Amino acid sequence: MQQTEDTGHEDRRQGGIQVIARAAAIMRELGEHPDGLSLAEIARAVALPRSTIQRIVGALEAEGFVEMARAEGGYRLGPELGRLLYHTRIDVISVARPLLEELSHQIGETLVFCGVEANQVLVIERIVAERELRVVPAMGVIHVPFHTTAVGKALLASMEDSKVEKILRDTLPSGSEGVAVKRQLLADLEKIRQSGVAEDYEEYMPDIAAFSVAMDTYLGRFAVAAIVPVSRARTHRDKYLEPLKTFKAKVEARIGES
Repeated sequence: MQQTEDTGHEDRRQGGIQVIARAAAIMRELGEHPDGLSLAEIARAVALPRSTIQRIVGALEAEGFVEMARAEGGYRLGPELGRLLYHTRIDVISVARPLLEELSHQIGETLVFCGVEANQVLVIERIVAERELRVVPAMGVIHVPFHTTAVGKALLASMEDSKVEKILRDTLPSGSEGVAVKRQLLADLEKIRQSGVAEDYEEYMPDIAAFSVAMDTYLGRFAVAAIVPVSRARTHRDKYLEPLKTFKAKVEARIGES
């Protein structure tokens, strides 16, 4: 009798794990298609029967994790996921802000703390240095190609190759220009993986340089960057690198590596 009960419990546990895995696969696929997918399209993408997709999507919709995207039956990620991400950012900022203030005071420069949103860099916190010549970055999404900022390069260097390839397909220019940019970028990413720091001299904006490190935590992937006038960046470069790496280690120690 005990063996039968234990077997039934194990079957239910395995069934629950399978449902969670399938729901995660569906949400990842919807995340890749912000305009929405039909049930049939989701079924083809994740290789599951349409009836199974309909049942799981219905449960996710009831909880607000997916919503109707179009009248003919398409679905996209829902608002509940955004609320969870908002709270995640609040949690991250509560950890990062005192460390950002400490780092800005140490190196005397403006800092931005960034995440990723739809293959773009998202500035979610900043510390503006109090000095005569300083940079005041905007909050929110940076509307430039992912690979043209130090933060974007640091984040790319922290990702697996398949994720990098997907982002580059969506953001690089087409044709021979894109091929050349990709070749140089991949070489840059290898250097960043070895040194641990991404650098940008006037790629994002004239007269501005940046030094950035990425953090892959259980709350998500983030990066910090020191934003520096080029005139100071070239003469004080070594002053920024080790403090940035120390900041990374402190953040990952507090909210963990993924």
